[in-house]
Amino acid sequence: MTQIDLVIFDCDGVLVDSEIIAARVEAELLTEAGYPISAEELAETYAGLTFKDILLRVEEKAQIPLQSSLIDKAEKVNDHRLANEVLAIEGVHEAVAALTTPRCICSNSSAHRLDAMLTRTRLKPFFDGRIYSAKETPSRRTKPAPDVFLHAAQTLGANPEKTFVIEDSVHGIHGAKAAGMRVIGFTGASHSYPGHADALTDAGAETVIRRWTEFKGTLAALSEWSDA
Repeated sequence: MTQIDLVIFDCDGVLVDSEIIAARVEAELLTEAGYPISAEELAETYAGLTFKDILLRVEEKAQIPLQSSLIDKAEKVNDHRLANEVLAIEGVHEAVAALTTPRCICSNSSAHRLDAMLTRTRLKPFFDGRIYSAKETPSRRTKPAPDVFLHAAQTLGANPEKTFVIEDSVHGIHGAKAAGMRVIGFTGASHSYPGHADALTDAGAETVIRRWTEFKGTLAALSEWSDA
């Protein structure tokens, strides 16, 4: 059995059902700005990215300029809606509470948004003091850069090769794999789409779960062998 030094959870779409809320807000803003897109399409294509990175990719793809003020507007609307509407993914409290190995959160969301969402969903006590926002790491580089994962591992004294990451997005998986970590994909949030599990597997997830009741057994099974 492989010793597990650390289990890293993404937050949005893994612990809390926030991706669909943010996708609706951001899709509406992009549509108003001249780039029609549905929340479902945005979630499938850009889940795991900051809105700033989404804007840059949309500008490159559509060859249309987008005002940077959209970022601040999206932040304000999302902060308000998530703080008042977001719910925990079903079964996550029990799954996290049963975990006996060290754990933490690595997210692209801002520290204040993470605090609001985790407080509302009563998940903060499970991770207090071990919540890392990519925007507040020394490099400030967000996923798919591996920086936030490596920062967490270094801070907590974990070997990346003995670290498991739970991610719902292709971009997040790319970051975790670049950090040399093993990945379990998760498709249990409301923004999940047909082909989601296949996309996560193709990105590098060793396996994909849809319900948190599957987590304990899956982690134990994967720890039995090394991902050579």
